[in-house]
Amino acid sequence: MDTNYYKNNLLNRFLHYVSFDTQSKPNAKSSPSSIGQMKLAKHLQKELIELGLEQVEVSKYAVVTAFLPSNRPELSHTIGFIAHLDTSPECSGKNVKPEVIENYRGGDIALGIGEEFISPVYYPFMHQLIGKTLIVADGNTLLGADNKAGIAEIMTALEIIQKEKLPHCNLRIAFTPDEEIGLGMQYFPLADFLCDWAYTVDGGEVGELEYENFNAATAKIYFSGRSIHTGYAKDKLINALALACDFHQGFPKDEVPEKTEGKEGFFHLEHFEGNIEKAELHYLIRDFDLSSFEKRKQFVLDWTAKFNAEIGLKTPVECVVHESYKNMYDAVQKVPQAITIAEKAMDLCGIHVIHKPIRGGTDGAFLSEKGLPCPNIFTGGYNFHSKHELISLEGMEKATEVITEIVKFKKM
Repeated sequence: MDTNYYKNNLLNRFLHYVSFDTQSKPNAKSSPSSIGQMKLAKHLQKELIELGLEQVEVSKYAVVTAFLPSNRPELSHTIGFIAHLDTSPECSGKNVKPEVIENYRGGDIALGIGEEFISPVYYPFMHQLIGKTLIVADGNTLLGADNKAGIAEIMTALEIIQKEKLPHCNLRIAFTPDEEIGLGMQYFPLADFLCDWAYTVDGGEVGELEYENFNAATAKIYFSGRSIHTGYAKDKLINALALACDFHQGFPKDEVPEKTEGKEGFFHLEHFEGNIEKAELHYLIRDFDLSSFEKRKQFVLDWTAKFNAEIGLKTPVECVVHESYKNMYDAVQKVPQAITIAEKAMDLCGIHVIHKPIRGGTDGAFLSEKGLPCPNIFTGGYNFHSKHELISLEGMEKATEVITEIVKFKKM
C-alpha cells in the first residue's frame, strides 16, 4: 500500500473541506443553518459515489448518508461512522487560510502576519508534536478540524478500504449539519441508519476514546421591569438588568466551568442581554451524574420561586428549563464491543488509549439516547472553536488507520 499517496490525499481532502464556509448560526430555526453546509454535503455526495458507495443521499436538511455492504460473509454486522459538517459559531469560519508546517521544531507558531501566536507556554501538548506536520489557520479564523478532520479521515479510510480491497463489515456513513448548535440531529434519518453501533469521529488528541458525556440542559430566565425617568424614579422604576444581576448572585460561585474539571458539574451563564424593561439570562446546566443533574435543574426552579417570593414583583421572574442531551454511558455499556473493538484497533495501530469523559456533547449522545450506541474517537486535533486550533497530519493518519482496523473485526 502506498501510504504517501493516501497521506497526500488525506491532507488535500482536509485542505479542500476547510475552504467551505460551514459555520453554524446560533438561534437558527431550521437546518442547515448556513448554505455552506449544503454545498459541502453535495460535494461529499459526489465523492462518496465516486468511491463506489451505495444509497448515497443528501436530505433537504443537508444530512449525507451512504452504505457500503460487507465484502466478507463472516463480517455481517453493521457499524456507522459519523462526522459533522458545521464549524463552531464561536469563531469565524469564513475564508479559512490553512498553513502547513512541516517538521515542527518546537516553540511559538506565528499565525498569518504574526498578530496571533500559538505557544507551548499556554499549550504544553505542543511539546509532543515536535517533528510532526502541523496544520493551523492564519490567525483570523478557526481552522475547521472540528469536524472536517473527521470527515477527511472517514473519506480517506473509505478510499483505502475500497482501493486496497480490505475486509470490512457493513458500513453506514453519515455527515450531519449543525452539531455545534444542537440542531441537526432532530432531522437525522435514524430509522434508515440501522447499525449495531456507530462512532462519531469528533474527538481531540490521538488515542481519545470517549463514551461518557454530560447530561445537559439550558435554563432561560426572563425579567420584566418598568422604565421611568431617573429624576422621578423613586418607588416607581424597576430595573430588569439589576434584577438579573441580583438573581445571578444566588448561584454557587465555585460551580462554574472555570473552576471545575473531570466529572464535576456546573452552571454556566452564557448569555445576558436586555434593558431596563426586559432582561434575559441564559444558563447551561451540566452534570455527569443523573441524580446531581436533576438536582441542578431543580435548584434553578426553586431559586426562581424563592427570588419571586422575596422580591414580590407584580410580573414575576419566569424560568424555562429545556433538556439538551443525556449521558451516553449507559447506552454504550449495552454494546461493550463498541469500546473493546476500538481499543483493540488502537492497540494494533500502536496507540495508547486515553479514556476520558467528554465535558460537552456530541451527536453520539443524541443517537445513544435514541438506541444507537455511539462512542467518540479522536481526530488528532486541539484547541477547537478558536483561532489557535491546530491538528497534526500524523494524528489524522492514525485516526484513518484506526477506522480501517475497526471495520475488520468480527462482532463479539
